[in-house]
Amino acid sequence: MSTVVDNIAKLRTGIPANIKLVAVSKTKPPGLIMEVYNNGQRLFGENRVQELLSKKDHLPDDIEWHLIGHLQSNKVKYITPFISMIQSVDSFKLLKIINREAEVAERNIKCLLQIHIATEETKFGFSMAEVEYMLSSPDFALLKNITVCGVMGMATFTEDTELIRCEFRLLRKNFEYLRKKYFGVNSSFSEISMGMSGDFTVALEEGSTILRIGSKIFGER
Repeated sequence: MSTVVDNIAKLRTGIPANIKLVAVSKTKPPGLIMEVYNNGQRLFGENRVQELLSKKDHLPDDIEWHLIGHLQSNKVKYITPFISMIQSVDSFKLLKIINREAEVAERNIKCLLQIHIATEETKFGFSMAEVEYMLSSPDFALLKNITVCGVMGMATFTEDTELIRCEFRLLRKNFEYLRKKYFGVNSSFSEISMGMSGDFTVALEEGSTILRIGSKIFGER
């Protein structure tokens, strides 16, 4: 058994069956991705559009690609024909562009709203005030080619587990508030994407529904 296959098998034993696992394959070659694919994994995440485009045609069509890194407006058109989910929507402007390009591609694209929860200012994401402004806007109701499925957040890069837990707990509270006020409990607004290789156990304890795992599967870069 290869290292990556062994890694993902071990990982799955500690993750409930109802949790979505996105294998973060940035910097990894198609051959290594295929080893994980052949072990049953179908959700893969990439940070950069250019790298994603360079890989996807060398890999099976039934892979569900998630864009998890910052998305530049001028790159949206290249991924809308095939992307399964854009987890990193961090502005109203970007969401409008995704909707426009999805309409051109005759698709409806699942999106998550990236909310800034970390102490680092360098991380992208909406403030809650910005999210509420967007969801209350008449323009938001006109977006028919996107489906907002939930929220995504990145915790502070730290070994302080309690800080990470507080940030994940905040994201969960924000999700519940937005769902109740703007979406209703029975809508498709149901996902909380939080937790990576170093903090996914805390994320699970705080209510994550989607994990983004890279090094625990593929090893360090």
